[in-house]
Amino acid sequence: MSASGLTVPKEPAEHSTPIVTCGTYRLDVSKRTYVMGIVNVTPDSFSDGGKFLNHRHAVDHAKRLIGEGADIIDVGGESTRPGAQPTSLEEERRRVLPVIEQLALHAEVPLSIDTTKVAIAREAVQAGAVIINDISSFSCEPEMARLVAAHKVAVVLMHMKGTPQTMQHQAVSGCPLSEVFSFLKERIDYAESAGIDAQQIIIDPGIGFGKSVPDGNLRIIKNLATLRRLGKPILVGLSRKAFIGHVLDLGVDDREEGTAAAIALAINNGAHIVRVHDVKKMKRVVKMVDAILAMN
Repeated sequence: MSASGLTVPKEPAEHSTPIVTCGTYRLDVSKRTYVMGIVNVTPDSFSDGGKFLNHRHAVDHAKRLIGEGADIIDVGGESTRPGAQPTSLEEERRRVLPVIEQLALHAEVPLSIDTTKVAIAREAVQAGAVIINDISSFSCEPEMARLVAAHKVAVVLMHMKGTPQTMQHQAVSGCPLSEVFSFLKERIDYAESAGIDAQQIIIDPGIGFGKSVPDGNLRIIKNLATLRRLGKPILVGLSRKAFIGHVLDLGVDDREEGTAAAIALAINNGAHIVRVHDVKKMKRVVKMVDAILAMN
């Protein structure tokens, strides 16, 4: 029985050394923590909405994040903040594809497309994306699984309760680890049954997505090691989120130290990839934590 009250296997699953294969990239996340830089090409994201809606600004921002040490760039054209309204297929395409196309010409890191829409994912992969970050874990459009399998790209499977419009109205009460673990296990099984290779799968507990604030999110971070039993690389998105603001009583633009503390604990407890806005400073946090954990 784990600290979260969840019964899990005594030994990790078959792939105990996490490797991510995405296109021609092979990421050995057992060696160090990888940093995913966020590029929101949206007018309404909770932290940086509107800042990079211009394609040129978005591309320049992505290049800056790469220069600061981003290992992966995640491009999204639809806000997933609580209460966010859906974006049309045409508008999401208009926002993200020119950015992916331009970055694919110059960037030497894997590009990720943050979308639940198969049509957007397909065009983004054709343009050069090698990771699909699907917050619905194929729930919105199940055919996304066939796309991932056919193109040999990686996929991020995330736990979310409901949709961005409803998730905080039906947040998981108490400790959410049992539900998150069971959900991700079922989604992994579904993905592999659809022909997706085991090394193409990344899991994300969905910090801030339908979890109680702050307790549910804090409990996930504290007990994150439970999810390592699933044998997949763990991605966490903690950057500037509401649970940090709740604990520290700070606005979204003043959560840097809280983000750094949460990232440090998440890595210590099992995270392999951290998704962040401020790559330069959080890369330093990651390197410091990795150096400490590397000591015998």
